[in-house]
Amino acid sequence: MPKSPRRIDMPEHKPIRRVAIIGTGVIGASWTALFLANGLEVVATDVAPDAEAALRRFVATAWPALQRLGLAPGATQSRLTFTAALANAVRDADLVQENGPEKIDFKRTLYKQLDELLPADAIIASSSSGLTMSEIQSACELHPERCVIGHPFNPPHLVPLVEIVGGVRTSEDTIRRAAEFYTSIGKRTIRLNKEVPGHVANRLQAALAREVYHLVADGVVSVADVDTALSWGPGLRWGIMGQVLLNHLGGGQGGIEHFFKQFTGPMTAWWKVLGSPELTPEVQQKLIDGVHAEVGSRSIDELAAERDEILLGLIEMRNKASKANQAKVA
Repeated sequence: MPKSPRRIDMPEHKPIRRVAIIGTGVIGASWTALFLANGLEVVATDVAPDAEAALRRFVATAWPALQRLGLAPGATQSRLTFTAALANAVRDADLVQENGPEKIDFKRTLYKQLDELLPADAIIASSSSGLTMSEIQSACELHPERCVIGHPFNPPHLVPLVEIVGGVRTSEDTIRRAAEFYTSIGKRTIRLNKEVPGHVANRLQAALAREVYHLVADGVVSVADVDTALSWGPGLRWGIMGQVLLNHLGGGQGGIEHFFKQFTGPMTAWWKVLGSPELTPEVQQKLIDGVHAEVGSRSIDELAAERDEILLGLIEMRNKASKANQAKVA
């Protein structure tokens, strides 16, 4: 069943209907598919050889999953155009989703160009996973207030999370408009009140990865078993609720208050002995060998397809539960 149209119509700004994609690698291609599925016009640009062909292949491959989740009226792959010229790509764009290399000098140069090319009310959003917007927007002399981090979680056309982070010169209006836009296309947004390297979700991943690598490096567990522990244990719960809400359930009828009374001592004792592994060549090789043993003959594409199929099922179940909860509130 098609979804309702998704547009942002605010009196002080024109609606976002045309999006420019800069950089069409894994993240940029996934964004492209999502924007098209929401009935938007997309103009993409990338200087890599065969970038257009690769982008169109990605969108075509992702389309069945997006159809399964529900396309907006008017959604079509034919609304995608490609150009190698940056100025042509961003002309008349209401929003730019930038997915360039994680190199601050590159981004500063690019944002200075974009600042000069785009009208003042066009949002410039970066998918940067670690750089701060304050650093990136420092080269913008005209309208740095419309620059914001809109960091997705891979793959953006399926995983709903977007982290919104303003820089020191980003306006509250831009943050509000970005949040409303991403929400309008089905994303779940979080607002960071201050800039930190890596934002939030990647820092959470990094904290967990540190202990995973420590346990493998120290010989406590194999790569396959630590992955099993995560994906068939807490990972199942994390696909439903966040850590703090799960702690609330972990306290039984006494809720989070009882949880802290019961588990503060043991939990903080574990914190003191968590590892800080060094990713030496030897440790890296141990992890690499363990991954290949776990994967066996499965290809990257096969693993990605397995991930995406399960993700789709989980998203559909969560959407169903969310609608039921909204009905109860209404």
